[in-house]
Amino acid sequence: MNFVIEWLEQHMAPCFYKKFIGVECPGCGMQRSIIALLKGDFYESFLLYPPLSLILFLISLLIIHLSFDLKYGAKLLKWLFILNAVVIVVSFVIKQIKGNDVCCGP
Repeated sequence: MNFVIEWLEQHMAPCFYKKFIGVECPGCGMQRSIIALLKGDFYESFLLYPPLSLILFLISLLIIHLSFDLKYGAKLLKWLFILNAVVIVVSFVIKQIKGNDVCCGP
C-alpha cells in the first residue's frame, strides 16, 4: 500500500484552472484528500476536500443499486447526487472566500 501512496504522491495532476486562470477548481484538494484517506488520516482528508466522503458513499450506493436493484435506489441516488452537488458548490464557495491555498497538485 505504501508503494501506491508514494506513486500517487509523485504523480499528482496539476490543477489546470489554478495554472491558467489562477482560481482553484471545485475539485481542488481531491487528490490530496484521497491520499490522506489511504494513509488513514480521515480528519485531514475531510479538511482537504469535504465532499469526498459523500462522493465515495454515492459511488458505493450506485454499485450496490446496480448489483441488487434496490427498490428506492434510483430515488436515493438522485437525491444523494443533488446533495453532493450542493456540498461541492458550498465547499468551493467557502474555499474561495477563505482563500484557502490547498489545491490538487503542484
